[in-house]
Amino acid sequence: MRKWGPLVAVCLGTFMLLLDVSIVIVALPDMAGSLGASLSDLQWVIDIYALALAALLLGAGAAADVTGRRRMYVAGTGFFALASLACGLASGPGMLIAMRTLQGVGAAGMLATTLSLLGAAYQGRDRSFALGIWGAVSGGAAAMGPILGGALTQALDWRWIFFVNLPVSVAAIWLTLRTVSESRSPAGRRVDWAGTAAFAVFAGALTFAAVRAGEDGWGSVRTVATLAVAALALAAFTVVERRAAYPLLDLSLLRRPSFVVIMVSAMAFNGAAFGVFPYLSIWLQTLIGMSPVKAGLALAPLAASAFVVAAVGGRLLHGVPRRYLIGGGLLLIGGGTLGQVVLGAGSGWTALVVGLTVAGCGVGLVSPALGGAALASVPAHSAGMAGGAVNTARQLGYALGVAVFGTVLTSRMTDSLDGSAGAAHALAGGGATALRPGIPDRALHTAFASGLDSTLLVAGTIAVLAGLAVFLFLRAPTADAVPASVRQPASPVARP
Repeated sequence: MRKWGPLVAVCLGTFMLLLDVSIVIVALPDMAGSLGASLSDLQWVIDIYALALAALLLGAGAAADVTGRRRMYVAGTGFFALASLACGLASGPGMLIAMRTLQGVGAAGMLATTLSLLGAAYQGRDRSFALGIWGAVSGGAAAMGPILGGALTQALDWRWIFFVNLPVSVAAIWLTLRTVSESRSPAGRRVDWAGTAAFAVFAGALTFAAVRAGEDGWGSVRTVATLAVAALALAAFTVVERRAAYPLLDLSLLRRPSFVVIMVSAMAFNGAAFGVFPYLSIWLQTLIGMSPVKAGLALAPLAASAFVVAAVGGRLLHGVPRRYLIGGGLLLIGGGTLGQVVLGAGSGWTALVVGLTVAGCGVGLVSPALGGAALASVPAHSAGMAGGAVNTARQLGYALGVAVFGTVLTSRMTDSLDGSAGAAHALAGGGATALRPGIPDRALHTAFASGLDSTLLVAGTIAVLAGLAVFLFLRAPTADAVPASVRQPASPVARP
């Protein structure tokens, strides 16, 4: 227990926090019915967690370097557990969204310290083994989310997707306190709180604008004003990072085309591969009539093929340049997503299988390669910063994907329903029974299918363009990049 206790403790927390990114997907229709939630409410239930995680990840890592990484991990896990309890007890959508925000805060404290805790606990072959297990658990969490969420929702209630976190959190905290030693950076380092706040405002305002555009339109005063706030926050973040002694992000890295294209690819990857899933789940349950468990299983081909390709590819594709893995993987994600643009009024879940399987093969290529490519695109002393940045980009990409695709979905559905925006938003939010009378069932099926086709078309196009950008701009590591022997950082957010 003493030897592998740290690995079990870190993997428990990692599995739990990443599971909560996707576990809510198949519970959305039940949440909507139980809490009277609208489509924008459901979007925020998904988005606010990933958004808080993305906005605070780099800052949490810096704080952990100063205050102690074990302390931050334990505090984050405890905070996450309390927020999960509050999520399960939520009496309305506003409370659920607020508690999901706090969940994301706790998750940021956990995820920012996972690799550094393993790096301090293990050396040599043990470290390689531990990091391999951690990577497998990270991938498995995303795959298990819809399936476990569907099982808990159907067998018990949607609230149990949050209650299940409590015993896991207790076990993770107990093991951490018993088996993990404390570690921190040398004295004298400071946390860039101003940069953290500016980035959080930027990410939040940008996502809020994308969500509200679905109801207000991109040209509305509210949307434009929110986008202006996002632009000002981004400008403030740039100024702060230029002056900070220990910046969250060294802006000189943005002069490296390979690093920039990896960040863009990470955002496109998570957005295109997973951002449509919430709406597919609502379609499968509300229109097709599937149970939560069956809806989760209907989405499982992507996770299954991703797992197989990642496991097999790790051996067979060793030594293949990352530009081919990431670029080719994104093209597969794009092709698989575009292959699902075949939905009509009479379509069922089988119309998704081939496309999800192809997209999953792409996920299996991209996911393991992104981190290493980010580290290889920067100088060795910036390895930790690059690792944290790519995780931040992935979570932000998912949050923006859910927001933007929801806007695309409802816009196309409104056109299909002869301009009935209220009916489109109710249907997209899982409230088919709340629609005004007089709309035939076939019209509802046609509207949702056409909305999903448009959404899948946009997602697939984004993935294809990102894949082409990787082939064009991602170059082999330079001499000052991270050597192969140390490309796994001790901390995803270590300072240079």
